[in-house]
Amino acid sequence: MNRVAVIGAGAWGTALAIQAARAGNAVTLWVRDPARAREIDAARESPRLPGARLPEVICATAEMPDADAVLLAVPMQHLRGIATLVPPGCAPLVACAKGVEQGTLRLPLEVLDELHPGRPAAVLTGPNFAAEIAAGKPAATVLAAIDPSLRARLAGLLGTPAFRIYGNDDPSGAQIGGAAKNVVAIAAGAVIGAGLGENARAGLITRGLAELGRLAVALGGRAETVMGLSGLGDLLLTCTSAASRNFSLGLALGRGERLADVLASRSTVAEGVTTSPALVARAGTTELPICHAVAELVAERATLETIITRLLNRPRREEYGR
Repeated sequence: MNRVAVIGAGAWGTALAIQAARAGNAVTLWVRDPARAREIDAARESPRLPGARLPEVICATAEMPDADAVLLAVPMQHLRGIATLVPPGCAPLVACAKGVEQGTLRLPLEVLDELHPGRPAAVLTGPNFAAEIAAGKPAATVLAAIDPSLRARLAGLLGTPAFRIYGNDDPSGAQIGGAAKNVVAIAAGAVIGAGLGENARAGLITRGLAELGRLAVALGGRAETVMGLSGLGDLLLTCTSAASRNFSLGLALGRGERLADVLASRSTVAEGVTTSPALVARAGTTELPICHAVAELVAERATLETIITRLLNRPRREEYGR
């Protein structure tokens, strides 16, 4: 039996641990706090994903385990700190975070390569809500890495008929899709919260996809990558469901709530808040009007009304023109 370590016992980490167990692996779920690890192990349930029972092959622990693959399922802004705790070795690392690191402006695999140079690494990303993955509902996701043998090995380790893993050799594009879709989801939520309607949301999602394509190319990926699960697929999920943390945050902002109040009322992380300014900074001169608008909105440098007026008054252009 293969051994899989999942680092992080939040909703996503818990769901991935359950999926890895479903795929036939012995699974270790790493929890930073030893007392919390004992509680999860005894209750067979994580408080971050209530109702999802942990199979007996999952062991929750606060000790970094040996494994055949290590899945890092922690928020992007905590990835560096947690990854430094992972002992050296040859087991591949799988980044399951979406976003851009503040300060360094690095993507997940860039952070891992800095901390564990030369170690095999891949990114797992796509339109996946944790509760549905834990429940075994059908889903598709992307596992992106340059090395085809690594993609095949990890897909065989984690995939099941209901959890379809598609390989991709463009990790840069896949990471861009996963990061930028959270930013667009905030904008989509704000559109609905402000009462602008479904037509406006559909238009925004489509133009957001165009931004993802430009950004992917600018940062060394391929535009067609964001037309797949890691871009379009994730946009459809996060821009249309109230279960999306980023969409629901945008919804609250669109209704006039203050960002600080929204964040204070939550225990979950909406990655788009920190990703938007970092993504804009990383993008340089790439044209990203929606991402810029969200960065201004969360920084409270402009009102939603001002941002909407500016976007609606942009010069007319050909849909597929530059």
